[in-house]
Amino acid sequence: MQVATMPMIAKTVSLGAGLDLEYVERGSRGRVPVVFLHGVTDSWGSFEGLLSRLPECTHAFALSQRGHGNSSRPRSGYRISDLANDLTLFLNALEIERAVLVGHSMGSFVAQRFAIDRPSRTAGLALLGSATGMHDNDALWGFWRSTVATLTDPVDPEIAREFQLSTLSRPTAPGLVDACVLESLKVPARIWREAFAGFLELDHRAELGRIAAPTLIANGDSDAMFTPEHQRALHDAIPGSTLLIYPGGGHAAHWEDPARVTADLTAFFDTCKEFQS
Repeated sequence: MQVATMPMIAKTVSLGAGLDLEYVERGSRGRVPVVFLHGVTDSWGSFEGLLSRLPECTHAFALSQRGHGNSSRPRSGYRISDLANDLTLFLNALEIERAVLVGHSMGSFVAQRFAIDRPSRTAGLALLGSATGMHDNDALWGFWRSTVATLTDPVDPEIAREFQLSTLSRPTAPGLVDACVLESLKVPARIWREAFAGFLELDHRAELGRIAAPTLIANGDSDAMFTPEHQRALHDAIPGSTLLIYPGGGHAAHWEDPARVTADLTAFFDTCKEFQS
């Protein structure tokens, strides 16, 4: 598969109430679009390695969710349900009726929430580095107590670096971690705190059986946040889902091996019946 070399140009869409979201768009129109949703303190740029490798026939969007990247930073609204509502407004603004959603970590929970609440608008679901919830995650609670609960501005670059490195178990492309750290440093401490506070309450277990869209679950078996047991529990909770485990992969397997993850996503897209229309 040929990797695109043209740079992606970020755009901005207004969702009302002073909320503007940054996003990029690539590929040819005609099929059901694919929308990429990033993890906490990341931005649309966290998917560059995938976007540049997608076939040209894939009409893809990647957005920077509120408080992240160069999107607006309102005083509140950083729970998963808020971000899922933003996704609805984003799709409405771009006149997208249905989409395949690809979410990583925080973005995967936004995708879950959207698919549960808006099944008619969900054509497919790819969950990278995900779980049924985070309320009982010991690693998350430890990071909250040791770091996030008392985080202040300006955020220490070493905290941002350690956080990003914790998502990896294998080397990545040169400069990628540095770029991700810079994106993390754009996020004010108050948004780190509110987002992580929301994670500590998150539990979708009782609702995941309502997801009817074709679903792919993929993650590394060396993820320090979500274990293979978390992946199997998510797989068991979503009827008809497919589970992929990457040997040696970390929480951000799409950074470690973007070619493999892109190939797996592309194959999954082709199984989504409506994606082919």
